[in-house]
Amino acid sequence: MSRRRLRRLFPAALLGLACSLTSANASPAAEHAAPVWVVDPTRPGDNLPRRGRSLFDRLFAVGRGAQAEIELPFPFSALLARIEAQLQRAADGSLPAVKTVLIPLGRSLQRTAAAPDHFAFPRVVAAVDGQPANAAALLLKDRLYIGYQERSAVLEVISYNEEEGRFEFQLVKDYRAGGRPRVFHANRLLCFACHQNGAPIFARALWDETNANPRVASELLASGGNFHGIAARRGVDLPYAIDNASDRANGFALTQLLWRQGCGGDEPAAQRCRAGLFAASLRHALSGSQVWAGDAAFADAVATPLRNEARRRWPQGLAVGNPDLPNRDPLSGVAGLPADPERRVALSHVAAAFDPLLPRNAAEVWLPDSPDALRRATAGLGEFVAAPDRQRLAAALAGAVKVAGSEIRLPCRFEDNAAGSRRELRCGGPGEGVVEGRLELRGGRPLAGVLTRLMLPGGTALTGIELIASGKPTATRATLQPRSGGAGEVPRSAAGDAIVGLDLRQGADRVSGEVGIRLRHDFAVAQRAIDRLLAGPAAAALFGATVFPRQPLFQALFAELGAHAPAVCCQAAALLPPARLELAAAAPGVAGSDPASRSFQPYCAACHQSAETFPPNFLQGNADEVAARLRHCAPRLYVRLAMADEPPARRQKTPMPPESLLPVFGTDSDGWRNSPARKALLAQVDGWLRAESGQPAQLERLLAGGYEALRPCLPVH
Repeated sequence: MSRRRLRRLFPAALLGLACSLTSANASPAAEHAAPVWVVDPTRPGDNLPRRGRSLFDRLFAVGRGAQAEIELPFPFSALLARIEAQLQRAADGSLPAVKTVLIPLGRSLQRTAAAPDHFAFPRVVAAVDGQPANAAALLLKDRLYIGYQERSAVLEVISYNEEEGRFEFQLVKDYRAGGRPRVFHANRLLCFACHQNGAPIFARALWDETNANPRVASELLASGGNFHGIAARRGVDLPYAIDNASDRANGFALTQLLWRQGCGGDEPAAQRCRAGLFAASLRHALSGSQVWAGDAAFADAVATPLRNEARRRWPQGLAVGNPDLPNRDPLSGVAGLPADPERRVALSHVAAAFDPLLPRNAAEVWLPDSPDALRRATAGLGEFVAAPDRQRLAAALAGAVKVAGSEIRLPCRFEDNAAGSRRELRCGGPGEGVVEGRLELRGGRPLAGVLTRLMLPGGTALTGIELIASGKPTATRATLQPRSGGAGEVPRSAAGDAIVGLDLRQGADRVSGEVGIRLRHDFAVAQRAIDRLLAGPAAAALFGATVFPRQPLFQALFAELGAHAPAVCCQAAALLPPARLELAAAAPGVAGSDPASRSFQPYCAACHQSAETFPPNFLQGNADEVAARLRHCAPRLYVRLAMADEPPARRQKTPMPPESLLPVFGTDSDGWRNSPARKALLAQVDGWLRAESGQPAQLERLLAGGYEALRPCLPVH
């Protein structure tokens, strides 16, 4: 896809999004009470998972007798190849299943790690959006994201934990040739300062920070760098795919919340509601994401109870976090890269308007009475149905015996072209269904064709269905088998039933006739299997008020259907040592015992007392080291503290602590700006700067050369 075409499409896409979702700011309910956050930006949860491991851990865990350890291939291209081996390849080979972009001047915590050689050592961002290679492989699609900065030998990993129903934030340190990579969990409060949605974030189109920007690509090529087998020049297709993946990932938290609480608790009716929601998600997956209208049983078991419970729990709806950052062109206004290293470092500057630390409004509000509410719940759960799961289910249903069928008959009009080689058909009427397409003729007999439009009552809406003649067609009668997708699968209705054939009958006038659409109601086989699970001893575990049990639920379903159970992948992770932090995370709001840092500790320690140098860990070390680091960091500390006094439109940098985290300290932007604590910190830093220069600190003078020209917080060794 070209950048020019995307510029034309993007406003229309935004318009469509605005029409299909309810804006957080435009919600009528918000006039009376705020919606409830699906993921509260100020409550990141425990740093270490209570259950399960991340998919990253599970993928790279290797058993060593009664123990296991994480082994990571090196170089980075080998790590990407290992992930690719778990995934289906695109049928046309056009795009890899792991999407990668190069970002030399980005917004991550590692943005200055390669300075001033940003373009020789760009940060790599990799995202998985491919389906599992087989039924035994892990579902990594939209669930594994890796940032790699070669200069710091660090991998930043965001990876889903299926048992916790959340993304884990992890760091891999010493990832280099000859190194011994070590995997740690990150401080979630620090991560949530930017990842306010508890999930991956990515820029909106046109992704000008990436190598999809022609100027960025040219500078990458000019640097002569080696980019781990990743092409320096690439179109917008890859960042577009990553953007879409992060948007889908952003919906997982809503799906999990609706599964856990939307149906109620653990009472039988709530379990029945979840079982019905699971069945609807299978219909959604089998049908290729068609929107099933639902039947009376679905309304009684799922739609009505879920809406009622959601109204009770969330009367003003659920606010869904925002994964989108504003597009930023780091080379805008830069005529050419400066030769001076210090001026190159200045290119790392991220203006306040583009800083991911800025609080973001909700991307949307899920409202229980919205016409789209049930579809969102069903489609969201459908994202947990992997392609191999869908294929195995379709095969199991196709092999079922004693399945009822039905036929829908529609009147048709036919029109042959002058050469007698093609026949157009238009069938149906309002409320009955629509069949439109064309048939390829040989000797006046239909041999093949395509349906450009197939609509049936209940929500079925299909296009591009291939038709293949079976039996012996005549000039007026033909039986055609429909096929969809590159693999030639049998298409399915929105209800999940197989559409097994079309019978065409043409009248004597060769203009009128009818079509019979034959359906095999085999989804009833899956429904009966789910009903048996609901009535069985495992119902509470499979349909209880807990995290969606994807793997156990599919194992139970396929066992109930009598399907062969594939070998289970990646069991070595169960033998890994417990997940760990490199250092215990400092609790926000708690003062330290050291006089030099006591006043900074409550507001800064959660992010700056760590083993990481990004962000600078100026509160880590003994008393003398901390005192020296604080004074060395004084110019930047003053700027960040003083920014709270500036109107938002005039801020060159975001204030600290980040406004998105101020509720953690029991305050907001106005409260922090006027607080005695901030004024005391500002006065303390001003005193240090006065002692250096003999002059009071002035914001304009400090920023005269730009923020990145200020000495770094950590002394350079």
